Formats: sequence, structure tokens, C-alpha cells
Amino acid sequence: MRLGIIGLPQSGKTTLFNALTRATQPTGITGKIEVHTAVVDVPDPRVDRLSAMFKPKKTIYAKVTYADIAGLDGSAGKTGISGTLLNQLTQMDGLIHVVRCFEDENVPHINGSVDPRRDLSAMDSEFILNDLIAVERKLERLHEEHQKGGGRDKGLISREIALFERFQKELNAEVPLRDLLLTPEDEKTLSGFGFLSRKPVLVVFNLAEAQKTPEVAYPHQHSQLVGLQGKLEMDIAQLPPDEAELFLAEYGIEEPSLNRMIRLSYDLLGLESFFTVGPDEVRAWTVRRRATAPEAAGEIHTDLQKGFIRAEVVTYTDLVTLGGMVEARAKGKLRLEGKEYIVQDGDILNIRFNL
Repeated sequence: MRLGIIGLPQSGKTTLFNALTRATQPTGITGKIEVHTAVVDVPDPRVDRLSAMFKPKKTIYAKVTYADIAGLDGSAGKTGISGTLLNQLTQMDGLIHVVRCFEDENVPHINGSVDPRRDLSAMDSEFILNDLIAVERKLERLHEEHQKGGGRDKGLISREIALFERFQKELNAEVPLRDLLLTPEDEKTLSGFGFLSRKPVLVVFNLAEAQKTPEVAYPHQHSQLVGLQGKLEMDIAQLPPDEAELFLAEYGIEEPSLNRMIRLSYDLLGLESFFTVGPDEVRAWTVRRRATAPEAAGEIHTDLQKGFIRAEVVTYTDLVTLGGMVEARAKGKLRLEGKEYIVQDGDILNIRFNL
């Protein structure tokens, strides 16, 4: 899972990046395109419990990559977002949009005043405009292809023209593409496109200490809103774990920002975790919700998906309640599932395969 942290200059992108990754990147630098990345473990107490049970040689958590993407300032205009920056954005599975809410006379706002609604709208408009440019260019090529003929089936080209004309209409009405309901066939057509307004977005209101989250209407699909005291969270992230716990309790913060952001990101992107266990390794894997057992096997290794026969499955709750695999099998909680089985969050899988 790759998540890009975006926002206007001086919104607190790097502050949030440092809070999430415990990095120490300097904040407040503006005026150039920069990307800092960090890979962090996904905190999951279930992995800790399974590791304590099986005492493996290795314990491996699921991973998430955060990218602090600087360079957006709402001024892309009719030319669209620059190629270097666009390339970074299109690689992301989702976006974390940091919106400034804090006042600080030492950190001037690029637009002269703090206005979360305006800034949120500005970034959305920039992405919508960029997608509109890409859609119109694609339509030009499709119409030329349709007129020339001699290549692909004209019926297929006509269907694509209808799809992109629909996109053009919605984008002109300032509707992000993530609000549109698409068919599986549409999704397949778009597999090679990195439309920015289609990407799921977690909007983070960057608050001053003790500041309340603003009430902002944001009725878009595949979007979530959350308030976060960025500077305070960054400072706490730099502390040793025991001191960090004391500060979290003192400021009434229920959990570190990393845990909260990852949970929200999994929900936003429609992801869940399953586990593999044994004396050599206890490991967490990330898979899309409603993935089948062979698809989950493919996350472990493509050969497991190709040669999939059955999956031995036990739920995390049953395994830890009963105390182990032997007990789970004796109680009938360890079961065999076939290719149609839909993996559930927290399942422990053992894949049977043959090539």
C-alpha cells in the first residue's frame, strides 16, 4: 500500500510524514518538487499475539509506504500538473490530503489566510482540471482512431468514447471521478490510467493544539475526514515509547497517529489482513476485501495461486481462544475451503497447492 501525502505549501505535509514515520525531515521548505518516502510496519496486536504463540524465527508485519510529495500549490492551470510530479501521484494507491487549520504568524499561508474549505476545494479543482485535460486528449485520439478504422473493433472504440465523454461531462461539472459508479468493464478500460480524482482520499485537517476539527461538508465517495494535531503528534512520535504513552494520555490522544491513519487507510482502500503462521515465520499480509482464497494465495507467491488446491482456514479468534492449531483442528474450527472462499479479515491461511 502506497499513500501519498499532499497539500498546499505550509499545510503541514512533512509534519504529518514525520509523525507517521518517525522521520526527522525538515519542515517549512517550499518552492520545489521533492518526494520523501518511508516504509513502516502496520501495527497489529494480532501479529504480536500470534508471534507469542508460535515463537517463530521471524515475525513480519504488513508494510505501508508513505510518500511526502511537495510541489503542488494550486497553480497548475491549463497545462496540468508537471510530468515529474504527476508520475509520483499516479503511482499512489490513495492520497492523504493535509488541509491547514492552524494559525501561525511565523508561517504565512500561501493565500494570505487560513480557510480549510477553500484549500480543500483548490486541491480538488487542480486534480479535476488535470483529469479533464487527460480525458480530452484521450477523446481526440479515440475519435481519430474511429474515423481511420482498420484497427480495433469500432464498437469497442465507440463504447470507450461514450465512457470518456461521460467523464468529460462530470469533470466539467467539477465532480471527481471517484464519485462515479463504474462497471467492471469500465474498470478494465481504465486500468492503465492514473486519474487523480479517482484516487481514494483521506482528508486530514491539521489542527493547532486543542483546536476543534472544522465542520466541513465533503459529500464525496471513497473519502474520509479526520482531524489531527500534527505538530503535537510529530513531537510525540520522536519520543521513546514509554514517554510517548505518557504524553498521549496527558493530551487525551487515544492512539498514535500512525495507528489511526493506517486503520482509516485500510478502510478507505477496502483492504484487510490475513496471516500465515508457523515455527519459521508469522506474517501479516494485505489483501483487498472480498478477495478469494486463490487471490490471497497470490499475495504470498504467484505459484501458490497458479497451483491452488485448497486453503486450510481458521479464524484468529478461534485460534487464540483454543490455544493452537491442534486444538482448533480437534474442535472442528480448522476447515478446508476451495477456490470460491472469500477471505475474512483475521483469517489464518495455509495454502495447499500443486504445480
